Amino acid sequence: MRKVFRNLVLLSLATAMFTTCGDGTSSGVSSNGTLVKGEFTVARGKKVYFSRGNLQYQASTNTWRFAENQWDMIGEDNENISPNYDGWIDLFGWGTSGFNGKSPYMTSKEGTDYGDGKNDIAGTNYDWGVYNKISNGGNKAGMWRTLTIDEWNYILHGRPHCEDLFSKGRVDGINGLILLPDEWDYSFGFSPRSEGWKTNDYTLEEWSIMESHGAVFLPAAGNRYGTDVDYVGSSGYYWSSSARDDDGADCLSFGSSGVYTGSYDYGRYYGRSVRLVRGL
Repeated sequence: MRKVFRNLVLLSLATAMFTTCGDGTSSGVSSNGTLVKGEFTVARGKKVYFSRGNLQYQASTNTWRFAENQWDMIGEDNENISPNYDGWIDLFGWGTSGFNGKSPYMTSKEGTDYGDGKNDIAGTNYDWGVYNKISNGGNKAGMWRTLTIDEWNYILHGRPHCEDLFSKGRVDGINGLILLPDEWDYSFGFSPRSEGWKTNDYTLEEWSIMESHGAVFLPAAGNRYGTDVDYVGSSGYYWSSSARDDDGADCLSFGSSGVYTGSYDYGRYYGRSVRLVRGL
């Protein structure tokens, strides 16, 4: 794969990096840098774009933003979570948008303290993207949302050729999950559903071309229990907007054992990653 891809890098640099969309911008990232311009079908007749990076929050200024790069993650510094912390965090309990006292810096270990009873948070103010202004994501409330577990599942298992459009991989040595848009040029030599991280292993230069064609990368950012952070670099957990019961909620997860959607009852009290989307 690497040899094929490196040859294509040389052939593609002159075109892929300068191909423009309707707004005269790079084909990979929107003009204001808020989203990756790869179209993903999440249900029949419904498509979305992914945000440029994972959601991040600074308590001292009550500011939300997207990570600058898709592979960025805070890691063990999430252990500093508090109402006054002046750094950034990116692992959140479920439904902690700040609405109705569900603060993004919550560390309660009781699942019933999170969200809204047994209800999904889709389309509600408990959804981070619905309730909040994302400072580098348009800076208006209601512009973004969290995928449902059915939508995560459709990306992996429902789209045409879905089995060829995702795999674990690496960007600049960082482990994560690669998601390819609906329309993909298979000449890039991508190896789908790889069991390890090293098969699809990209340098930053190589990834810039993947991203320019709409590829999405979800870093293995680990999780948080209370103020303890684990599995950074070895596992990724991404919340959905779907409740399972009044104590648990579903998420996308991946690690050494594979890639799963809602296979387990994940306690809402765990701090997980959030990657928001927008409709086309």
